[in-house]
Amino acid sequence: MVLNKLRLVSLAVWRSPVNLKARKFSCTSYVRHKAAYEGDGKTTVRVINMEQDLGLMIDSYGTFGFRLNNGLTVLGPMAIFPRTVLSWQVHNADEITAESLTFFRILVPKIDLVILGLDSKERQTLNSVFRASREAKLNVEILPTEHACSTFNFLNAEGRSVGAAMIPPKHIELNEDDMLVSKLHYGKLYERSDLL
Repeated sequence: MVLNKLRLVSLAVWRSPVNLKARKFSCTSYVRHKAAYEGDGKTTVRVINMEQDLGLMIDSYGTFGFRLNNGLTVLGPMAIFPRTVLSWQVHNADEITAESLTFFRILVPKIDLVILGLDSKERQTLNSVFRASREAKLNVEILPTEHACSTFNFLNAEGRSVGAAMIPPKHIELNEDDMLVSKLHYGKLYERSDLL
């Protein structure tokens, strides 16, 4: 709005009879904008999955398993720690027992929090997993796999002593953003046919 007023004033000055002989006045404004804040407390963005020194992170998941930030693909359920990943021999949330969680209790150094990423949202299954974790005397956070992946990545990036047991989801709900990213990815992939 201010720029529009400035343009109207400069146009009026441009057309004025006083300025007919000296047409050196420009209609454009010379307002300079600072590109970004450069002082203390500047907001920065950091993609934590790209930093290998933060440990293992989960880049993506599917019904088949998980893809990690170091390029490794884990098929099926997994137990993941800041520097290690193992196959977890539990096929679905109904098979989680105190015995299957004992492994997390005997680790040294001690794990502060175990994140359980489940493939089920049924109340009966969640209650049985919670009882098994109490029986194994573990501090757990029980989440759907989708949310458990990001929670593990965040806590791991903070340097917390965290472990996770993840079961791949049975179904993945796609939204418009997922479909767009996939379409753009495959579009770029097929555009490079001249390299073949």
